[in-house]
Amino acid sequence: MRYLILTKKHLITAGCAALALIIGAAISVNVFAKQERLLPIYCVQTEEKKVALTFDAAWGADDTDTLISVLQQYNAPATFFVVGEWVDKYPDEVKKLSDAGNDVMNHSATHPYMTSLSEGKMKEQLQICNEKIAALTGKTPTLFRCPYGDYDNRVVSTVESIGMKTIQWDVDSLDWKDSSTVESIVTRVTGNVKPGSIILFHNDATYTPQALPIILEKLTAEGYTFVKVADLIYNDNYTIDHAGMQIKN
Repeated sequence: MRYLILTKKHLITAGCAALALIIGAAISVNVFAKQERLLPIYCVQTEEKKVALTFDAAWGADDTDTLISVLQQYNAPATFFVVGEWVDKYPDEVKKLSDAGNDVMNHSATHPYMTSLSEGKMKEQLQICNEKIAALTGKTPTLFRCPYGDYDNRVVSTVESIGMKTIQWDVDSLDWKDSSTVESIVTRVTGNVKPGSIILFHNDATYTPQALPIILEKLTAEGYTFVKVADLIYNDNYTIDHAGMQIKN
């Protein structure tokens, strides 16, 4: 029968190894716990009663003229986040939106889930869409909205790495839902808006053309003014809190 004889040297070596494992695990947990979560800009902290109207454009374009007319009637320039493939289908609509004083910004080239892409593919999505918009409007987009609102740290940092900002929203009209009505869209928006809000609509939703003038009428009566996202957000010396609010330092 063989016996395992543990010497003092063996015990010290084993103890050091165990201690190293414990310290390593503790460091890993600590690093993970302190990992910063990167967020898009959902809204802006401001005392001014100003808000940004945004429209995502990925499919149809039948309502372009109506939306432009309503926005102009209420002196409400908006920000349209457009997909590159939509730009290919509706180049005249892109020019109309831009010529009417609205901003045309980036919503990806093909409307993918960005979190499923490599960093290289993300940049490709951004750059292709930017080039298509710039070719028609003469302006290179500086803002990006993730398709499906889908993002993670990699997405936000990749967007920032090419000098753009990621924009989300804090007021969702849910105008794309089949169950939505003019009344429900108006109630959602006017009931949740606050100074510095970024409001989400879609350019080809069924009831948006009817709901929009009612919303703008109500908000105007409450003292709100309407600005493009680029004119709402801060470009430097800011932080973004846990809820995605951009705060000026």
